[in-house]
Amino acid sequence: MSAAAPAAPASPDSGAMVFRSARSASLVAFWALLLRDLKVLEKGIGVFAIRTIMQPLLLVFVFTYVFPKIGQGVGGSSSSEAAFSTLLMAGVVATSMIFQGVQAVALPLVQEFGYTNEIEDRVMAPLPVWGIAMEKIASGAVQALIAGLVVFPLAAVIPATPVHLHVHWVYLLTLAPIGAVLSAAFGLTMGTRIKPQQVPLLFAVVVLPITFLGAVYYPWEALAPIKWLQIIVLINPLVYMCEGFRLSLTTDVQHMPVWAIYTAMIGFTALLTWVGIGGFRRRVLS
Repeated sequence: MSAAAPAAPASPDSGAMVFRSARSASLVAFWALLLRDLKVLEKGIGVFAIRTIMQPLLLVFVFTYVFPKIGQGVGGSSSSEAAFSTLLMAGVVATSMIFQGVQAVALPLVQEFGYTNEIEDRVMAPLPVWGIAMEKIASGAVQALIAGLVVFPLAAVIPATPVHLHVHWVYLLTLAPIGAVLSAAFGLTMGTRIKPQQVPLLFAVVVLPITFLGAVYYPWEALAPIKWLQIIVLINPLVYMCEGFRLSLTTDVQHMPVWAIYTAMIGFTALLTWVGIGGFRRRVLS
């Protein structure tokens, strides 16, 4: 009886090939989900346009057109009104982005974890659970960037007083993507912790307070006379986004130190991403 031939040794490259195949499959699944979300966005472009434009349009229209026209301009003189219009634009960009992050990520997640159960279809993709959460953030960040860009043509045609924007491209091209991801990560965090029946509380308890206390209508330094409030609002990520866009778009408006803006925005982005992914994983596996 002849002896059986020894098994061929496994190729040392086989493990690497399997790893590359799994990684390639994950990347393909990630891009497929992202393209799917963008395709859905394209089909509902009318609704997206309305929800993206309405909030910054009303802010710019009321504060920079209606108020000056009826003699209620902030500051009492044309130069002061122009300065306020310039200051306001950075806040409008920031708040438009964070609103869009919440609407693009949090509200669909509430539905997907609720009555539609669409999340079950997503988790069947060859992608880790955290990868699906990151795709949600990527999709929301794209929409947040679009929301921020919409403000610029509005600022060019609506204000009754001139808006003097001086773009610092290095700051704008670095802070805008960070702000977009921060907005989407904030939406992921909210969306994984809110039940469908609690959606009204999201806007009443979270969105409205962070907007009115987010340095949208004034620089953070202006809160110095109310020291306790100036300190408390430092927990609000929108403060740093507004200050960051003032740094990026103006020259004469007060803003936080550059290091503080970058440190806080990157820190909040990392924290909200970590918390959001953790909440997403718990909701999926529960």
